[in-house]
Amino acid sequence: MSIESRHDASLGVDGSAAGVVTGDGGASRRAAGTGSDRSDRTGARGTTPSSAAETLRPLVASLFPAGMPLQVELWDGSRLAPSGRGSGEGPRARLVLRSPDSLRYLLWAPGQLGLARAFVAGALDFEVEGGDRPGDGTLRQALAQLHDAMASRLPTAPGMVLPLLRAAVRLGAVGAPPAVPAAEVRLTSRFRPASIHTKERDAEAIRHHYDIGNDFYELLLGPAMTYSCARFEHPDATLEEAQASKHELVCRKLGLAEPGRGRRVRLLDVGCGWGSMAMHAASRYGADVVGVTLSPAQADRARQRVRDAGLDDHVEIRLQDYRDLGGEQFDAICSIGMFEHVGEKRMAEYFSTLYSLLAPRGRLLNHAISHAGGSKMRGRTFMNRYVFPDGELIDVGEVVLGMERAGFEVRDVESLREHYARTLEHWVANLEENWDEAVKIIGVERARVWRLYMSASINGFEDGGIAIHQVLGVKPDETGSSGMPRTRAGWG
Repeated sequence: MSIESRHDASLGVDGSAAGVVTGDGGASRRAAGTGSDRSDRTGARGTTPSSAAETLRPLVASLFPAGMPLQVELWDGSRLAPSGRGSGEGPRARLVLRSPDSLRYLLWAPGQLGLARAFVAGALDFEVEGGDRPGDGTLRQALAQLHDAMASRLPTAPGMVLPLLRAAVRLGAVGAPPAVPAAEVRLTSRFRPASIHTKERDAEAIRHHYDIGNDFYELLLGPAMTYSCARFEHPDATLEEAQASKHELVCRKLGLAEPGRGRRVRLLDVGCGWGSMAMHAASRYGADVVGVTLSPAQADRARQRVRDAGLDDHVEIRLQDYRDLGGEQFDAICSIGMFEHVGEKRMAEYFSTLYSLLAPRGRLLNHAISHAGGSKMRGRTFMNRYVFPDGELIDVGEVVLGMERAGFEVRDVESLREHYARTLEHWVANLEENWDEAVKIIGVERARVWRLYMSASINGFEDGGIAIHQVLGVKPDETGSSGMPRTRAGWG
């Protein structure tokens, strides 16, 4: 899973105007008359400005008091030239408001949600010179420029709404609410604080993100079919090699490579995805693996991959909630990229459940995105409505404390933050290189969502706004023996 930060999809958590992004997946739909720059032409004193750009200039200036680093292009062909710090840096990019609907979305849903809807619907867009479609890899740079130039978090109070309303009235943009994009999630489970992270609501949230087509994930993730942070041991490692390195690291931390067990290890993979970690542990170390997922699409494809690899006797993929595993016992448990769906209120239950499933001297490896102080994806935000409904990023300090309260002895904490930025770069490149095919599979709205969310997440991991940690805990036996090696040399 991936994500949020101070750049959080730049529409997600901080709601900055950096969230105005991507293209239409095909030839650029430039507004008529873009060859002329009317941004400096105003009407007579006291009359309505002669262009949309001039009408919106005060609003842009209030959002970017030090200058707007990107060119802004309006539906009537008028433009605002880039200015201020950073205006000559990075990609030659422009923010494009393709129609008055871009303002109408904001009027009816001020702040993050309005921006998200305008972008996903294509009323608000982002163009980079040098190509007719996504593929230049510079979107994240432009997002970073916008974020860094913005005054503060996007205002939703009258400080923004009233100037926006005045401009919309002068431009004739006031009207009925525009259609909400079909890609916006509407969980049918009733929202109440007590309903968050119930089994039913979690399953629905998981299906929204993961059951969009295995073909899309194959295009995005490549042969590794692993939707979590990879581990790049050397600069020229391929994504497939880096994902195998991550799986190997997890196996070694869990002690699957250590001698003296005298029998096959039984491993539980919580949130097993398409089965890649389970298959690695079974094929490399002879482990008997149970993988659980809440996604029917994942379970179907994972089972097929297991059969194709001839691992049916060693890997079992279940469509099952981890909370329904009572009575079973495992020698080791890994949870990779699933913890973000657990939530702070369910964290104690989560760790207690996993602790109860472990044999004495068994180990748990919890691999999850984290955020200093924690962060919840709720309400009218890009990440909650379009990417990870109900998702939560928990402070790694709280994770360690939660594991200890459940009875675990925490033995190792490792950050892979820079590795996730690199992983996301590979995923974005795969999406951009196969843009037309991605649009055919999931539609242009969802393709825009994915490009925005992953591109902005790269910035979040690079600047440290978000991180990812592997936390290793052990369940000592009744004598206090952990069975842990004396040093980390076994996993390096």
